[in-house]
Amino acid sequence: MKNIETLTQEAIALLKSLIETPSFSSEEDQTALLIEDWFRQNNIPFERENNNIWAFNQYFDKSKPTLLLNSHHDTVKPNQGYTNDPFKAIEKEGKLYGLGSNDAGGCLVSLLATFVHFYAKENLPYNIVMAATAEEESSGKQGLNSVLKHLPELDCAIVGEPTLMQLAVAEKGLLVLDVVVKGTASHAAHQNTDNPIYNAMPVIQWFNSYQFERVSEVLGPVKMTVTQINAGKQHNVVPAECHLVVDIRVNDCYSNVEILETVRQHLTAQITPRSMHLNASSIPVSHGLVQAGIALGRTTYGSPTLSDQSVLSCQSLKLGPGETLRSHSADEFIYINEIEEGIQLYIKILGDFLN
Repeated sequence: MKNIETLTQEAIALLKSLIETPSFSSEEDQTALLIEDWFRQNNIPFERENNNIWAFNQYFDKSKPTLLLNSHHDTVKPNQGYTNDPFKAIEKEGKLYGLGSNDAGGCLVSLLATFVHFYAKENLPYNIVMAATAEEESSGKQGLNSVLKHLPELDCAIVGEPTLMQLAVAEKGLLVLDVVVKGTASHAAHQNTDNPIYNAMPVIQWFNSYQFERVSEVLGPVKMTVTQINAGKQHNVVPAECHLVVDIRVNDCYSNVEILETVRQHLTAQITPRSMHLNASSIPVSHGLVQAGIALGRTTYGSPTLSDQSVLSCQSLKLGPGETLRSHSADEFIYINEIEEGIQLYIKILGDFLN
């Protein structure tokens, strides 16, 4: 078995290769090949569908519960603020620069190293599945959600996202609604008591003022925000419709279905959800994974940002090296020592959980 120091150095080398290989969402085929090579070099059989790669621990046992380790290898496109080449892995003053270094390459390679560490261990109480997945940044259909049908029922999961290795025990879900408020089209010079723009005003006010009853201890209340409005094309024509877009951040006390039902009960507008699968996620603080992290001095918190946790129905913990505020930023970077610490903490947490 490789020692942790060797695994860490190999993980950092893999991250540098991933940085220098473009992998925008749905275009991750080349980074998928790098991850395949990682498994081959460690003599671990793997499976691939589209740009998703996954592997099971050597002594997988169908009678045991299953723990998923997951992170993604796709990236957003670099913004115009970059002063470095986003596709060049630059190591400088303890930092590793490059697109995807922080979100979520550091997490991915740290979890891959952790999986290798536990791969050949016998008599584990849990099976371990490692999934390096695609299309996380775009919430695409050919990402983690497309892999789940190939996996056994999952008991719990660690999703690798930059959390400074603190324990994100809950994550808000996302529900985006297209709302159409109807009215009667007419010439602006004529009297019209059914102007859809005016009809939209109480609808907007409802979204602004309505408060869902159940407030999460970790994530707080459900938050609804009208983010777009569009109506009319000419100054002298009252339109027939006013279109709104509403962004709803859902806490772990509600499902997206419950939120949608409540909105429809209160409003007569035409309401269409863009998707229903990006649900809130949580794991009890009493869970063994969380308790193992707390015992190592880690703190718990609720995360407002969305990840692949949203497509999991099992209890899941978001945890990884790097800092979320660096994600999608110009000259993105991760500290080398964050990766080193991340691998050590992942191994310690799992070691405690699996003993």
